[in-house]
Amino acid sequence: MNLIENLAQPNDKKILLVVLDGLGGIPRNGKTELETAWKPNLDRLAAKSGIGLLLPVAPGVTPGSGPAHLALFGYNPIEYRVGRGVLEAMGVGLDVGENDLCARANFATIGPDGIIVDRRAKENGERMKTELCVQLCENLQHEIRLIEDVEVLIRPGKEHRFAVVFRGPGLAPGLSDSDPGDEGLPPKTVKEQVPAAAKSSRIANIFIERCAAILGKRKQANFVLLRGLALPPKIPSMQERYKLNPACIATYPMYRGLARLVGMTVLDTGDSWESELETLCQHYSRFDFFFLHIKELDRAGEDGDFDRKVELIEEFDEEIVPQLVNLNFDVLAITGDHSTPALLRAHSWHSVPFLLYSPYVRPQVQVEEFGERACVRGNIGYLSACDLMPLLLAHALKLRKFGA
Repeated sequence: MNLIENLAQPNDKKILLVVLDGLGGIPRNGKTELETAWKPNLDRLAAKSGIGLLLPVAPGVTPGSGPAHLALFGYNPIEYRVGRGVLEAMGVGLDVGENDLCARANFATIGPDGIIVDRRAKENGERMKTELCVQLCENLQHEIRLIEDVEVLIRPGKEHRFAVVFRGPGLAPGLSDSDPGDEGLPPKTVKEQVPAAAKSSRIANIFIERCAAILGKRKQANFVLLRGLALPPKIPSMQERYKLNPACIATYPMYRGLARLVGMTVLDTGDSWESELETLCQHYSRFDFFFLHIKELDRAGEDGDFDRKVELIEEFDEEIVPQLVNLNFDVLAITGDHSTPALLRAHSWHSVPFLLYSPYVRPQVQVEEFGERACVRGNIGYLSACDLMPLLLAHALKLRKFGA
């Protein structure tokens, strides 16, 4: 039995974990996005919190969002491998069975020469509207319901993203992606990496071909890319492992799917930060652990927009932090799942700043702000992200003493 699982005990204390997706950065003109931002509320909170840096997976390893969040929830992401398709499918509300093959899909735009022009099907530089994604998914679902003896389920996500579930006999994991990962390249063929996945690869490639035939007359969003094809893993729930009654407040399907996978109740909420906060207040009395996800910083980082990421941190500090503090959670943690430096326009391997506020933190020494360099000097230090959850439980007095 897992050590923390053996020590966990329920009580009425409440924990709030706030994840600012892609929070960490690297400097421009000597300061990261977090260090550049004017954030007096976060700085004051950090001065009376425990602070440090989290390593999402391992030194030098750039994490995807799934592994990075699993680590924050205390699950070793190397031990618990979850395909992106499973998270996306569960996140959009599909009832995923243990033998269902799930894929995360993108609408994309390809040119007449078969080369990918835009992996996210932007139009005039603007991200694809979710309403268009819904319409296109309905069209595809109407035309593609069965491939050989395999049922096909298609559901829209946000913007260019959607989920596909293949349900039928003989499907197996072990597949490559069709997404080459960059523009200016042709789509890849899905290939089986193990002999048992031969049928799965055939079905996936037929699906892509049929989608291309249906979408082919469009100038934008005329192709689909598949990645993260996988079957759902078996993961112990947070109720089993930590004796918690956990809830998730997130707007993007993938994070909702990940939360559902580890046993959280996924709460309905709107798209705005204020709506997420209202949902938190509305359900405050029902749960003893909340995961609150904020997506927009990651998008700004991937767009290479340093200034926008700074603005978002400042907005979060001004509009949200005081309200979170006033809710008087017994334990409040604010961190990121990974770093998304605007200068790299992508996830990176860099460690992520975090703060942990509770009545039981030791006092800081000369910490006046919340930022990467301040967190290096923090009193909690440098931790594996998997170690954050035991710290949250300990500060909520939810762990018994180990041994006599």
